[in-house]
Amino acid sequence: MKFQVSCRLEHKCVGCNFCTLFINCPSEENCTGCGACVEACPYSAKVLQTVIEQRRLVKLTINGRTFQVPERMTVLRALELAGFKISSLPGEGEISAPCRTGGCWGCAVVVDGQLRPSCITPVREGMVIDTDTAAFTPQRLVSGFEGHPVGGVGTPHWLKPKGYDFRYIEVVCFAHGCILRCPTCQNWHITYSSVEEPLTPEQAARFMTRIRREYGVDRMAISGGEPTLNKRWLLNYLRQLRELNPDEKARLHVDTNGVVLTRDYIDELVESGMTDIGIDVKGLELSTFIHITGVNEEALAQKLLLNEWSALKYLLDHYWGKVFIGVGIPYNPEFISLDEIRRIGERIASWEPEVQVCALDYRGEFRARTLRRPTFHQMLEVKRTLEEAGLKCVICQTERGHIGP
Repeated sequence: MKFQVSCRLEHKCVGCNFCTLFINCPSEENCTGCGACVEACPYSAKVLQTVIEQRRLVKLTINGRTFQVPERMTVLRALELAGFKISSLPGEGEISAPCRTGGCWGCAVVVDGQLRPSCITPVREGMVIDTDTAAFTPQRLVSGFEGHPVGGVGTPHWLKPKGYDFRYIEVVCFAHGCILRCPTCQNWHITYSSVEEPLTPEQAARFMTRIRREYGVDRMAISGGEPTLNKRWLLNYLRQLRELNPDEKARLHVDTNGVVLTRDYIDELVESGMTDIGIDVKGLELSTFIHITGVNEEALAQKLLLNEWSALKYLLDHYWGKVFIGVGIPYNPEFISLDEIRRIGERIASWEPEVQVCALDYRGEFRARTLRRPTFHQMLEVKRTLEEAGLKCVICQTERGHIGP
């Protein structure tokens, strides 16, 4: 039979050991072909290769029915062999597996009585799997609870420190797992890490509330990775935060790429307590979106691109003046042209010219380490381009700090 297993490219490997220290892997010798190490390696030194071999069959029970599948594969793959429809986007299949690196737990099922991420959990003889998780409290990996002196895309510009006025303006945590594969991911060491212990919404909310008090700020943000991938977890987390922070000054801020947001999901976020949102739009053209995000499956990329723009339009149409909305636009001449930046600005300005827009200077990170950071003057040109397109509130992230509107 044909199977996929990970292979180390020795000529590319630099011995950083991220794949062995930060990925919840059974071992290279017992590779399940999940691909988490392939997605995570910052030097592209891991690849999946096809092998032909005989494997022992193991017996599983899935929703009360008995199945036999080859050993050394993931629960997610076993569910697929058992006939379950697997999807990357929530709502399109019986099992949604958006990140597939063990971070978001959006694909979680009950394994031997415990919630486990199906995308990286290996099968074993006698395993009992239940795909109904309704009776279980959702979990996901969240870390990096800390003070934040700059804020994110959804942080109002007037709160950001000016000049040498260093101070913390919010506290933030970072959700692991992302549906995108951006080669410039700044938080890749969090996005692709899967060895941490998962947190329930209540646990994360209590951590966040405690550090809010320690830093003496009103704003509590969640970023990533991508926090929206596990919908049930995020909605419960916001509700718990609101319950633990009932004062009117408390602001609950979500920074997101917006690619899995739907109208109903946005409504539920607001109902659950979200007061501020920052949403990135990673291009206008499909080719640009693919280049920036690393999502090479064209049909999926098209859906994700449409979703992020639809989400922004819905937010501006229905929540302008009720929820603070910030928009992030990435810029590096290697990824996007000034002409496309102008057209993005014109589209947003036609919907709401006063919305806060932050131009982000994409620089060398993760797998794009040789990428040259846009210069200060290049970013000023981006700012001018967006303002000439009709936007009234443009912040520019530059090598010299933020330039305000």
